[in-house]
Amino acid sequence: TCSDEVFELVRMGADLRRITVVPCGVDLGLFRPDGPAEPRDPDRSRLLVVSRLVERKGIGDVVAAMARLPGVELLVAGGPPAAELAGDPEARRLTALAERVGVAGRVRLLGRVGRCDLPALYRSADLVVNVPWYEPFGIVPLEAMACGVPVVASAVGGLVDTVVDGVTGAHVPPRRPRLLAEAVAGLLADPERRATLGATGARRARRRFGWDRIAGSTLEVYAGLSAAVGDRDRRDRLPSNGAVDHPEHLPSPGAVDDQEHPPSRSATLPLRGASQPEVGFEPA
Repeated sequence: TCSDEVFELVRMGADLRRITVVPCGVDLGLFRPDGPAEPRDPDRSRLLVVSRLVERKGIGDVVAAMARLPGVELLVAGGPPAAELAGDPEARRLTALAERVGVAGRVRLLGRVGRCDLPALYRSADLVVNVPWYEPFGIVPLEAMACGVPVVASAVGGLVDTVVDGVTGAHVPPRRPRLLAEAVAGLLADPERRATLGATGARRARRRFGWDRIAGSTLEVYAGLSAAVGDRDRRDRLPSNGAVDHPEHLPSPGAVDDQEHPPSRSATLPLRGASQPEVGFEPA
């Protein structure tokens, strides 16, 4: 689903020519910039984390960063229902951490939030923060971008592909609360920049990550494989008379269908008849 997985597979010995990147998508009908927003305190900036309550998701780093962000509130959506948070080990750890760093009054664990309620919650935030230590893809940044909210994300896994640093949000190193706080503070102090990042993120989500496009890219991969198998079967049926197959019968060894968007570090397989999805390190 992302270029980082391509690099991992190649390091494990996979053939780069047999790898295609098709990212995950987002429901653009549900997650969109227009619509109601959850009520909030107008005197406080709001950060939002949407995540499972797992330590590697980096929520503790966001809580720790809050000590350097006075006048800011943090909402954490995810985990068990709100009534069961007291029995969740990670929720207890985050609560204790917030108390230890002196931000307990500005951190709220919401528990599980229904999918249909998420867009209004996203739209209520100044920034969505998504800083896992590792993430194979990460749907949350796409949902936030589709809602027009800029994202501060750790530069790991699929987040490097979806969030364009300085264009739709900001990248920070994982497990570095001080640097996270600096990035967040800079964006909170610049409403115009946040608005620009949010608008660009919404356009990027619409252009590149709608499910229609993702489904089409998936079908193109299968169509390219099917065509390649058909060509091979036809060659196998040719008389064995020592003749050499004409080049037109062979799969293209490096053709790129979409010349408007040449391949980047996403390193996709140039299957004949299949244009590649635009992910990786291009501008929005």
